[in-house]
Amino acid sequence: NIQGLTICIGAMSGEAVVLMVAEKPSLAQAIAYVLAGGASKVTTHKSACSVHEYRGTFQGKPASFKMTSVIGHVLTTDFPPEFQSWDRVDPLDLFTAPIRKVEANPKANICKHLRREAKGCSHLVLWLDCDREGENICFEVIETVTPKVPAIKIFRAKFSSITPHDIIHAMANLGYPDRNEARAVDARQELDLRVGVAFTRFQTRFFSDKYGNLDSRLISYGPCQTPTLGFCVDRHDEIQTFVSEPFWALTAYLDHRGAKIKAQWARGRVFDHECGVVFETITQKCKTATVVSFVKKDGKKKRPLPLNTVEMLKVASKQLHLGPSHTMMIAEHLYTSGFISYPRTESSKYSPHFDFNEVLQEHRKNDIWGDYVRTLMADGLHIPSSGIDAGDHPPITPMAFANQSQLGGDDWRLYHYIVCHFLASISPDCAVVKTKAAFSVSGEEFRASGLVVKSPGFTAIMPWLSFKGEPMPDLTGVRSVGVENVSLDEGRTSAPDYLTEAELIGLMEKNGIGTDASIPVHINNICERNYAHVQSANRTISPSKLGVALVHGYHTIDSELVLPTVRANIEENISLIAKGNADYGMVVKHALDQFLAKFRYFTAKIGLMDQLFEASFSQLAQTQSKFLTKCGKCNRFMKYMPLKPPRLYCMNCEETYSLPQNGAIKEYKGITCPLDNFEVVLYSLGPNAKTDTVCPMCYTSPVLDNMKKNSMCSQCPHPTCPRSLASRTLCRCPECDVGTVVLDPSDPPKCHASCNACNFMIVLPSAAHKIELDDACESCGATRLRVDFNKKETPLKDGATLLTACVFCDDTLSPLCSEAHSRLSLRGRGRGRGRGRGRGRGRGHSRGRGRGY
Repeated sequence: NIQGLTICIGAMSGEAVVLMVAEKPSLAQAIAYVLAGGASKVTTHKSACSVHEYRGTFQGKPASFKMTSVIGHVLTTDFPPEFQSWDRVDPLDLFTAPIRKVEANPKANICKHLRREAKGCSHLVLWLDCDREGENICFEVIETVTPKVPAIKIFRAKFSSITPHDIIHAMANLGYPDRNEARAVDARQELDLRVGVAFTRFQTRFFSDKYGNLDSRLISYGPCQTPTLGFCVDRHDEIQTFVSEPFWALTAYLDHRGAKIKAQWARGRVFDHECGVVFETITQKCKTATVVSFVKKDGKKKRPLPLNTVEMLKVASKQLHLGPSHTMMIAEHLYTSGFISYPRTESSKYSPHFDFNEVLQEHRKNDIWGDYVRTLMADGLHIPSSGIDAGDHPPITPMAFANQSQLGGDDWRLYHYIVCHFLASISPDCAVVKTKAAFSVSGEEFRASGLVVKSPGFTAIMPWLSFKGEPMPDLTGVRSVGVENVSLDEGRTSAPDYLTEAELIGLMEKNGIGTDASIPVHINNICERNYAHVQSANRTISPSKLGVALVHGYHTIDSELVLPTVRANIEENISLIAKGNADYGMVVKHALDQFLAKFRYFTAKIGLMDQLFEASFSQLAQTQSKFLTKCGKCNRFMKYMPLKPPRLYCMNCEETYSLPQNGAIKEYKGITCPLDNFEVVLYSLGPNAKTDTVCPMCYTSPVLDNMKKNSMCSQCPHPTCPRSLASRTLCRCPECDVGTVVLDPSDPPKCHASCNACNFMIVLPSAAHKIELDDACESCGATRLRVDFNKKETPLKDGATLLTACVFCDDTLSPLCSEAHSRLSLRGRGRGRGRGRGRGRGRGHSRGRGRGY
């Protein structure tokens, strides 16, 4: 790599070597291309995330640059291993247990990648997203890099869009990362971890061990998630308790010189039919209505404020029928592609220095709205003066021109709306003439109104927001009009509909639940955990039976667990940390003390919630199930319950054992685990997918200290068990470079070898009668296979049926195997290329993991 060699030489000569880190690989590439002056001046090489190298100037001096990225958070907050066990750790201890920062995605090797790229660098420029989460990731990068390069000088780039102008301006005006913003995120992470995990572990164990048809693996609690669910259940309760009533209302049909006027009764409606008939009889006798008043005045419909994140989420759900998570995914893609500005912003007001003409010039050439843009520029812009400038980013703005052929689908629909909203926000208001009239019919007052649009203003570009109304004849100086008819119309009061996503987002914003970045996550969580369901036709959210039982249960014990007030106060205090006006430790301690007291009371009164669950769900012994496998404690058959979460239940011991989800569970030859005497079961993802054996006891509560909860037999460290990792290892996984490829327990002809950590799988020869592991391959270190082929289907010469060979190196066996769920090719990994390091004896290493680029 000539560019890399140049960088090394530059470092040796004392020249600045600048490492720059973005939040996503696509952003890193875009920024590198802009700063280097074009893609042709950049050399790219693959690593955990791509690294783009070029030469330029830094702070007025020649320098070498390396631009790379992370893939979101580098580190995450978690408890140490001794607090990971659900069975051995009292959830109460989690409020005071130590916490630590660990690598967020160990398989991606981002920490190793950053340390390797930082070696020899003199400066670090952080191009993470300019919000609180981005600021937090800045310090995660710093914590990862500085132990290896303590003298590195650190800078922060501030930008709001991926346009050449913004990128070059950010590079010329580097600042420093904000520790207070980062600490605010740390505070939220610690609170959510401690409170969420403590409540979740307690109530999951309590209810999963008693009820069989919960249809959810976790009964989780979250300080933001639960109040979000609470809003949905509150509306559900309104609907369930609503009693519909009949009502009656009068409508007067008037006439003035042939112009028809429909007037509504000023009383509104009555709920007594006889009373309504009396008024109908009185008014029907009158043939002339007196004009009591007539008012005609100019009015306007104000243009929308510039677009912020919450408003975008509400509109996308209500008008485009796009869910919040999907909307943010599209917006992120549009942003990283340079089409819009940063999509996470609280601002609904542009700064006085924003260059509207630069943006508008870009959109003059569009076939759809180009004419409107040219007219707008000619007539003059109406810069909005109201709104909020949060100081984080400008409102969401269409930065670059795009057409439908470039984007298409939902990307185009959202982009089109963002463009229309931006243009509408700097257009004139919609001007109208409003008329209102009041009439007296036999002493009863009726009212009518009319509307005429004088100038459409911004509704020309957003026609769906145009005024809906009919003109009314001019009644200036008119004393009376004719009465054609007065009718008594019957109706019924109706319950409110379930909350729409847009309404839920509005309630979350109003009550301080979540941030513009986390609101979609909380809504997605309550749906994924089966607490609520979104109706795709109208984007309404209805709570499930489980969601209703949980919220009612929280109200029964402690309403503050589900009301938004406590979380809103915490968010206010976290914002004070971000501004440097509150101490991190004091804010976290105060919040934890609150929730610790609530947790103690909740666990003491859990019986109150249990009464609601008893009325809604079936006891384990009553749940539809079948006897499947034997308990290792009493040697009696246990019941298998396939409903979520899948479990085995021993009626004799009255204990439950968890099983893996999203696959089929079957008996397996009556074989028992040597650790606990439980019969193992077979878990399969499908007829042509990987399979594994599972010990119910080890999966639920591992006997071995070095075995993690929810581990299958292929992950068991037992040294001699024929189903454990040691007895089934083929090689180290060539795809994820973290897991181990093990021989599946399935019998030929559907025999596989699959990774115990990712979805990589090798399909073994279907003509085999029997396949077993043999010794290690001398060339690559992988375990050789001993294959016994069927006599009628053997591919071997002269009818031979036995073959002992390496699946990677042998020219006979390798073509008979194939890979599934993998981007890599099995063929061509021949001799000495380091494929797998079975049993720790391999050579070389995986050369490209397909991650992050």
